[in-house]
Amino acid sequence: MDELLLRSLTPGVLGILVRRGADFAAAEDAVQDALVEAVRVWPAEPPRDPKGWLVTVAWRRFLDTARADTARRRREDLVDEEPAPGPAPGADDTLRLYFLCAHPSLSPSSAVALTLRAVGGLTTRQIAEAYLVPEATMAQRISRAKRTVRGVRFDRPGDVATVLRVLYLVFNEGYSGDVDLAAEAIRLTRQLAAVIDHPEVAGLLALMLLHHARRAGRIASDGTLVPLAEQDRGRWDTASIAEGVEILQAALARDRLGEFQAQAAIAALHADAPTAGETDWVQIVEWYDELVGLTGNPVARLNRAVAVGEADGPRAGLAALAALDDSLPRYGAVAAHLHERDGDLVTAARLYAEAAHRAADVAERDHLTRQAARLNTRLRH
Repeated sequence: MDELLLRSLTPGVLGILVRRGADFAAAEDAVQDALVEAVRVWPAEPPRDPKGWLVTVAWRRFLDTARADTARRRREDLVDEEPAPGPAPGADDTLRLYFLCAHPSLSPSSAVALTLRAVGGLTTRQIAEAYLVPEATMAQRISRAKRTVRGVRFDRPGDVATVLRVLYLVFNEGYSGDVDLAAEAIRLTRQLAAVIDHPEVAGLLALMLLHHARRAGRIASDGTLVPLAEQDRGRWDTASIAEGVEILQAALARDRLGEFQAQAAIAALHADAPTAGETDWVQIVEWYDELVGLTGNPVARLNRAVAVGEADGPRAGLAALAALDDSLPRYGAVAAHLHERDGDLVTAARLYAEAAHRAADVAERDHLTRQAARLNTRLRH
């Protein structure tokens, strides 16, 4: 059974049902039923037209449910309109589904869950495992999201920025359960790039590829985090780096700079350096200036302080850091790093320990704890 094929067909099948007049929530349930049936039937009887098979089964499941609905008159009209079996239409409704799942009335977590279900074709169980929550909890979240977007019509262009933010949230969830959400986000962003010509879509795809390319070097064999400067660059995926850089260059050539292109440019400079010592920090600072100008994002300002510390020295970095709110995530870790580079090991050790105490991620907390212990050991000798 080709699970990836099923997931790639899901948005097209769902889009056809919605275009035929099915309510989104009911159509999505029918498509999920059809996917379950495909898993059961296809290994023994593979269809010649997989998409057409899914459309036929899903539409019949929808009609079975519709016949029991109290609004029988309208539903009977739909029954009369049932198309004859045959090849599925070639129209691609993927883009419409992206905008529907990124509806502004949905919370970020609901938008991500609905995107993974409706566009990604993941089951509720898979999404629940990826988010480490009970399946019943995720089912309720998805049901609420579907009720929210019920009856929504798109008669004007959607907000691409919102769709991209949802995809970036998916990417940043990383990996848990039996679904690699980072890889899934890349697949979905490729899919989006195939149906919408927008430099920021390309920028996000490039950013994902460049970050994902370094994945193998981020974790040591014992499961501990490896800082960028200490990573074995021979373990990086050079093919993904080359593809990301090529996509980014084409996007930048269109001269419509956006935040994801700027972030991808920074990632490309890191990926392009043969060693950490050869990183072009001056140019990275310039790209952070662009990013801050585009977004005003405080996290971008924090990362810029790190880059300034590398380009112009730790005291310049500390000066840039002083202008920021010390409650920002990772502020303490950045301050500790810059103080260590400036030779103030006592302050750095204290800040590493404080940052470890506040860290939400276990791997990051353990890493910061080790940094504090390392400096305290040096101070005792």
